Amino acid sequence: MSIMNKKIKRSPLFYVGDKYRLMKQLIDLFPKEINDFYEPFVGGGTVFLNVEAKKYFLNDIDKHLVNIHKFLVSNTKNPERFFKNVEKIIHKYKLSHSYKADIVPDSLKKEFKKTYYARFNKEGYKKLRECVNKNKKNNPLVLYILLIYGFNRMLRFNGRGKFNLPVGNVDFNKNVVSALNNYFDFVQDKKIKFTLKDFRKFFDKNDYSKNTFVYLDPPYLITASEYNKFWDEKSESDLLDLIDELNKKGVKFALSNVTNYNGSKNDLLIEWMKKYKVNKIESNYISYHNNKKKEIKEVLITNY
Repeated sequence: MSIMNKKIKRSPLFYVGDKYRLMKQLIDLFPKEINDFYEPFVGGGTVFLNVEAKKYFLNDIDKHLVNIHKFLVSNTKNPERFFKNVEKIIHKYKLSHSYKADIVPDSLKKEFKKTYYARFNKEGYKKLRECVNKNKKNNPLVLYILLIYGFNRMLRFNGRGKFNLPVGNVDFNKNVVSALNNYFDFVQDKKIKFTLKDFRKFFDKNDYSKNTFVYLDPPYLITASEYNKFWDEKSESDLLDLIDELNKKGVKFALSNVTNYNGSKNDLLIEWMKKYKVNKIESNYISYHNNKKKEIKEVLITNY
């Protein structure tokens, strides 16, 4: 099956580090025929949502993220019920929902021109977060709503397993609804398997079918994102060794990564990638803290 080069779909998780802005460049560099698509670091899922394949093997090490994906897939046949359940929680905690109605008072908009959503949702978000932290079983729907209203739309838990992300200046808007509907439409007729494994275990497989394609977007060794803090040189080295093994088996792969980032260099990657084809990716990352363009060299490394 061929990759559909239509309008790019964005994951309804709006996940930090997702490849939405880069997808057009990436898709042009992906193989044209894909039977089995493997993604060991699926994250929010924007990449797989823009790839046409016969089967999808999607994995992440974040159990909450995987549970949200599985939950969304399980609601594919009945989106109406999903949105009704969303609305119940939104109304119970008096959260803004501009996709249906603008309930933020004008007085608040005038006083806090750039942060009125955060001001309006703060109390309800805090109560919803407390509800999650009292309940030992994390409801994926509630976690999804916390993610949508949370700062930088992340899933973050402290050492005691408590969800500790503050409210963000965001809203359940038409973009969220559109992304959810696109997700439901895409996955409903697809053969998709989600797994929760370390990437090393994910590749415990000896045989791959013809036209298998593996796309890898691991945590970046030299960047400072929240989800990169458990990634070290050993993880990087193990991953590069595994990719070499895939190459020996004749499996096509594409690895997204950065060679340079604000003065730092990934020498391990730079040396390793000499064996393969290196495609430069034009990126435009903005810092949340100073709104300046970051000095970054993003690449897509392939063996085809």
